[in-house]
Amino acid sequence: MIGTLPGSWQDILGPELDKPYFKELTEFVHGERANGPVYPPEEEVFAALEATPYEQVKVVILGQDPYHGEGQGHGLSFSVRPGVRIPPSLRNIYKELRDELGHPIPDNGYLMPWARQGVLLLNAVLTVRAGQPASHKGKGWEKFTDAVIRAVAARPDPAVFVLWGAYARKKARLVGDGRHAIVEGPHPSPLSPQRFGGTQPFTRINEAIAAQGHSPIDWRIPNVGPDAR
Repeated sequence: MIGTLPGSWQDILGPELDKPYFKELTEFVHGERANGPVYPPEEEVFAALEATPYEQVKVVILGQDPYHGEGQGHGLSFSVRPGVRIPPSLRNIYKELRDELGHPIPDNGYLMPWARQGVLLLNAVLTVRAGQPASHKGKGWEKFTDAVIRAVAARPDPAVFVLWGAYARKKARLVGDGRHAIVEGPHPSPLSPQRFGGTQPFTRINEAIAAQGHSPIDWRIPNVGPDAR
Protein backbone atom coordinates (compact mmCIF):
# COMPACT_ATOMS: atom_id res chain seq x y z
CA MET A 1 0.00 0.00 0.00
CA ILE A 2 1.07 3.60 -0.66
CA GLY A 3 -1.54 5.38 1.43
CA THR A 4 -5.12 6.57 1.19
CA LEU A 5 -6.29 9.60 -0.74
CA PRO A 6 -8.02 12.18 1.46
CA GLY A 7 -11.71 12.66 0.85
CA SER A 8 -11.58 16.01 -0.94
CA TRP A 9 -9.27 14.56 -3.59
CA GLN A 10 -10.83 11.11 -3.86
CA ASP A 11 -13.47 11.99 -6.44
CA ILE A 12 -10.92 13.93 -8.50
CA LEU A 13 -7.95 11.56 -8.40
CA GLY A 14 -9.50 8.24 -7.44
CA PRO A 15 -9.54 6.97 -11.04
CA GLU A 16 -5.75 7.40 -11.21
CA LEU A 17 -5.33 4.71 -8.55
CA ASP A 18 -6.97 2.13 -10.82
CA LYS A 19 -4.67 2.74 -13.77
CA PRO A 20 -1.93 0.21 -14.61
CA TYR A 21 0.92 2.65 -13.93
CA PHE A 22 -0.31 3.28 -10.40
CA LYS A 23 -0.63 -0.41 -9.64
CA GLU A 24 2.96 -0.89 -10.84
CA LEU A 25 4.03 2.10 -8.73
CA THR A 26 2.34 0.64 -5.67
CA GLU A 27 4.18 -2.65 -6.14
CA PHE A 28 7.48 -0.83 -6.58
CA VAL A 29 7.09 1.26 -3.42
CA HIS A 30 5.96 -1.79 -1.44
CA GLY A 31 9.07 -3.63 -2.56
CA GLU A 32 11.27 -0.68 -1.66
CA ARG A 33 9.82 -0.49 1.85
CA ALA A 34 10.43 -4.22 2.28
CA ASN A 35 14.12 -3.68 1.50
CA GLY A 36 14.83 -0.64 3.65
CA PRO A 37 13.68 2.80 4.80
CA VAL A 38 11.56 4.86 2.40
CA TYR A 39 10.49 8.43 3.15
CA PRO A 40 8.03 9.71 4.01
CA PRO A 41 6.21 7.03 6.04
CA GLU A 42 3.28 5.42 4.27
CA GLU A 43 0.71 7.40 6.23
CA GLU A 44 2.29 10.68 5.11
CA VAL A 45 2.69 10.03 1.38
CA PHE A 46 -0.44 12.08 0.62
CA ALA A 47 0.09 14.58 3.45
CA ALA A 48 0.10 17.57 1.10
CA LEU A 49 -3.32 16.60 -0.25
CA GLU A 50 -4.57 15.95 3.28
CA ALA A 51 -3.42 19.37 4.51
CA THR A 52 -4.83 21.36 1.58
CA PRO A 53 -8.24 20.20 0.31
CA TYR A 54 -8.87 20.41 -3.42
CA GLU A 55 -11.40 23.20 -3.26
CA GLN A 56 -9.17 25.32 -0.98
CA VAL A 57 -6.03 25.40 -3.15
CA LYS A 58 -4.88 28.96 -3.82
CA VAL A 59 -1.22 28.28 -4.56
CA VAL A 60 0.73 25.24 -5.76
CA ILE A 61 4.44 25.20 -4.86
CA LEU A 62 6.11 22.35 -6.72
CA GLY A 63 9.16 20.54 -5.39
CA GLN A 64 11.00 17.56 -6.87
CA ASP A 65 11.14 14.65 -4.40
CA PRO A 66 11.08 14.29 -0.61
CA TYR A 67 14.07 14.95 1.60
CA HIS A 68 15.97 11.67 1.86
CA GLY A 69 17.47 11.99 5.35
CA GLU A 70 16.09 10.26 8.42
CA GLY A 71 13.23 12.22 9.97
CA GLN A 72 13.14 14.84 7.22
CA GLY A 73 10.47 14.11 4.63
CA HIS A 74 6.91 14.24 5.94
CA GLY A 75 4.91 14.74 2.76
CA LEU A 76 5.03 18.53 2.23
CA SER A 77 7.51 19.92 -0.28
CA PHE A 78 10.37 21.94 1.27
CA SER A 79 9.00 21.30 4.80
CA VAL A 80 10.44 19.42 7.79
CA ARG A 81 8.89 18.80 11.18
CA PRO A 82 9.77 20.91 14.23
CA GLY A 83 13.00 19.76 15.80
CA VAL A 84 14.53 18.76 12.45
CA ARG A 85 17.37 20.93 11.15
CA ILE A 86 16.20 23.39 8.49
CA PRO A 87 17.51 22.20 5.07
CA PRO A 88 19.54 24.59 2.88
CA SER A 89 16.81 25.22 0.29
CA LEU A 90 14.29 26.13 2.96
CA ARG A 91 16.83 28.32 4.71
CA ASN A 92 17.24 30.26 1.46
CA ILE A 93 13.45 30.59 1.23
CA TYR A 94 13.42 32.00 4.76
CA LYS A 95 16.23 34.44 3.92
CA GLU A 96 14.22 35.73 0.99
CA LEU A 97 11.14 36.14 3.20
CA ARG A 98 13.25 38.12 5.65
CA ASP A 99 14.78 40.35 2.98
CA GLU A 100 11.59 40.72 0.94
CA LEU A 101 8.88 41.03 3.59
CA GLY A 102 10.80 41.55 6.84
CA HIS A 103 9.70 38.24 8.36
CA PRO A 104 12.19 36.89 10.92
CA ILE A 105 13.74 33.50 10.21
CA PRO A 106 11.84 31.00 12.40
CA ASP A 107 13.37 28.28 14.57
CA ASN A 108 11.75 25.47 12.55
CA GLY A 109 11.02 24.33 9.02
CA TYR A 110 7.41 23.25 9.51
CA LEU A 111 5.37 24.77 6.66
CA MET A 112 1.97 23.47 7.73
CA PRO A 113 0.75 27.05 8.39
CA TRP A 114 1.11 27.69 4.66
CA ALA A 115 -0.68 24.47 3.73
CA ARG A 116 -3.61 25.35 5.97
CA GLN A 117 -4.02 28.65 4.13
CA GLY A 118 -4.35 26.96 0.75
CA VAL A 119 -0.74 26.45 -0.33
CA LEU A 120 -0.43 22.96 -1.83
CA LEU A 121 3.16 21.89 -1.10
CA LEU A 122 3.43 19.23 -3.78
CA ASN A 123 6.48 17.22 -4.74
CA ALA A 124 6.56 15.77 -8.26
CA VAL A 125 7.75 12.46 -6.78
CA LEU A 126 6.16 11.47 -3.47
CA THR A 127 8.58 8.86 -2.09
CA VAL A 128 12.34 8.35 -1.94
CA ARG A 129 14.77 5.66 -0.78
CA ALA A 130 16.70 6.67 2.33
CA GLY A 131 19.92 8.47 1.44
CA GLN A 132 19.35 8.27 -2.32
CA PRO A 133 17.81 11.39 -3.86
CA ALA A 134 15.75 10.88 -7.02
CA SER A 135 15.75 7.09 -6.42
CA HIS A 136 12.00 6.90 -7.12
CA LYS A 137 12.09 9.21 -10.11
CA GLY A 138 10.52 7.80 -13.25
CA LYS A 139 8.56 5.08 -11.46
CA GLY A 140 5.11 6.60 -11.98
CA TRP A 141 4.76 9.36 -9.42
CA GLU A 142 5.17 12.04 -12.07
CA LYS A 143 2.07 10.79 -13.88
CA PHE A 144 0.08 11.00 -10.67
CA THR A 145 1.28 14.46 -9.65
CA ASP A 146 0.79 15.74 -13.20
CA ALA A 147 -2.82 14.64 -12.71
CA VAL A 148 -2.94 16.70 -9.50
CA ILE A 149 -1.69 19.78 -11.35
CA ARG A 150 -4.17 19.25 -14.17
CA ALA A 151 -7.01 18.81 -11.67
CA VAL A 152 -6.26 22.15 -10.01
CA ALA A 153 -5.86 23.80 -13.40
CA ALA A 154 -9.27 22.43 -14.46
CA ARG A 155 -11.15 24.15 -11.65
CA PRO A 156 -13.22 27.25 -12.44
CA ASP A 157 -11.55 28.99 -9.49
CA PRO A 158 -8.04 30.15 -10.51
CA ALA A 159 -4.84 29.40 -8.61
CA VAL A 160 -1.19 30.48 -8.62
CA PHE A 161 1.41 27.93 -9.71
CA VAL A 162 4.92 28.50 -8.34
CA LEU A 163 7.60 26.89 -10.49
CA TRP A 164 11.12 27.24 -9.11
CA GLY A 165 13.94 25.86 -11.23
CA ALA A 166 14.14 24.27 -14.67
CA TYR A 167 12.50 21.02 -13.58
CA ALA A 168 9.41 22.73 -12.19
CA ARG A 169 9.12 25.17 -15.10
CA LYS A 170 8.55 22.25 -17.45
CA LYS A 171 5.19 21.76 -15.72
CA ALA A 172 3.87 25.09 -17.01
CA ARG A 173 2.42 23.22 -19.99
CA LEU A 174 -0.01 21.49 -17.63
CA VAL A 175 -1.50 24.69 -16.29
CA GLY A 176 -3.47 25.49 -19.40
CA ASP A 177 -5.43 28.36 -20.76
CA GLY A 178 -4.16 31.47 -18.99
CA ARG A 179 -6.82 31.68 -16.27
CA HIS A 180 -4.16 30.81 -13.72
CA ALA A 181 -1.08 32.76 -12.73
CA ILE A 182 2.41 31.28 -13.00
CA VAL A 183 5.26 32.60 -10.86
CA GLU A 184 8.61 31.31 -12.13
CA GLY A 185 12.11 31.77 -10.76
CA PRO A 186 15.36 30.09 -9.80
CA HIS A 187 15.30 27.16 -7.43
CA PRO A 188 16.14 28.08 -3.81
CA SER A 189 18.78 25.35 -3.60
CA PRO A 190 22.29 26.69 -2.90
CA LEU A 191 23.39 24.48 -5.81
CA SER A 192 21.19 26.38 -8.27
CA PRO A 193 23.17 28.17 -10.99
CA GLN A 194 20.83 31.16 -10.67
CA ARG A 195 20.27 33.26 -7.57
CA PHE A 196 16.95 32.82 -5.76
CA GLY A 197 17.49 35.74 -3.39
CA GLY A 198 16.08 39.04 -4.58
CA THR A 199 13.49 37.58 -6.95
CA GLN A 200 10.58 38.63 -4.66
CA PRO A 201 8.44 35.56 -5.30
CA PHE A 202 6.19 36.02 -2.27
CA THR A 203 5.15 39.53 -3.21
CA ARG A 204 4.45 38.32 -6.73
CA ILE A 205 2.41 35.38 -5.46
CA ASN A 206 0.28 37.54 -3.19
CA GLU A 207 -0.28 40.10 -5.94
CA ALA A 208 -1.49 37.31 -8.22
CA ILE A 209 -3.74 35.93 -5.48
CA ALA A 210 -5.27 39.37 -4.91
CA ALA A 211 -5.89 39.78 -8.64
CA GLN A 212 -7.82 36.49 -8.53
CA GLY A 213 -10.02 37.79 -5.73
CA HIS A 214 -8.51 35.69 -2.94
CA SER A 215 -7.05 36.73 0.39
CA PRO A 216 -3.24 36.79 0.47
CA ILE A 217 -1.07 34.22 2.24
CA ASP A 218 0.50 35.13 5.57
CA TRP A 219 4.00 33.75 4.96
CA ARG A 220 5.17 34.03 8.57
CA ILE A 221 6.08 30.77 10.29
CA PRO A 222 5.74 30.90 14.08
CA ASN A 223 8.52 29.77 16.35
CA VAL A 224 7.86 26.55 18.25
CA GLY A 225 10.56 26.73 20.94
CA PRO A 226 13.53 24.53 21.84
CA ASP A 227 11.52 21.57 23.15
CA ALA A 228 9.44 20.91 20.00
CA ARG A 229 9.80 17.51 18.38
